[in-house]
Amino acid sequence: MKLQHYLGGLEGLEPVQLETRVFVAPWEQRIFGIHTAMMALSSHLEMKPTASKFRDIWTWADLRKGAESMNPFDYFKFRYYEKWLNGISGFFVANGYITQEELQARTEEFSKKPDLGYRPGGDASIDERVITYLRDGDSPLRETNLKPRFEEGETVMVRDVPTTEHTRLPGYLRKHRGVIHTVYPGTYVYLCSTGPDGIGPAMPVYCVQFDPSELWEDAGESNSVIYADLYEAYMDKAD
Repeated sequence: MKLQHYLGGLEGLEPVQLETRVFVAPWEQRIFGIHTAMMALSSHLEMKPTASKFRDIWTWADLRKGAESMNPFDYFKFRYYEKWLNGISGFFVANGYITQEELQARTEEFSKKPDLGYRPGGDASIDERVITYLRDGDSPLRETNLKPRFEEGETVMVRDVPTTEHTRLPGYLRKHRGVIHTVYPGTYVYLCSTGPDGIGPAMPVYCVQFDPSELWEDAGESNSVIYADLYEAYMDKAD
């Protein structure tokens, strides 16, 4: 069934209404800030400790997994940062920072008094760590002894891996042939496990070239090509 994981590349969709504003409402800036602070305070980072009570791992991958695991009807109904809010809220409830009942009660309070509990300023040690994270980032590159299975110029078949919570494999590439254009040096993690989807641990990553006529029947002859960066787990040798 083609749900939110497969939107890219689908034909016959209605015209997309592009929102050019980065933040549509002021609260969206707060959600972006919370997410950024959670990434900076994530426990897997080897950085200077702070007084924060945040004790878990949180990355871009965790945010995406939380957003895409929504009920499909909710996913299509809500805006971009509403999906972020759902993923972050679900994470805090699942990990015991707040109960669903407490979250609901606080939501009702803030809906009546939006400025309730807001405190300007913050912990200097937390601010310093967030700034360091924004400057240095969190690289997925890992040095391992894994050797790439594929070589440049080799034809591969993209797998149709099972998708549960999240995937980095576009739906329109599944079960199609491509050619390895570039073998990137090193191996890369995804920062969180996607379960049966197959990524998480460090593995080689490739730039794969596709002919549009391979992907879409009515593409016709074209001078263009499609490139996609794919984890090794998403491909097999073509017959």
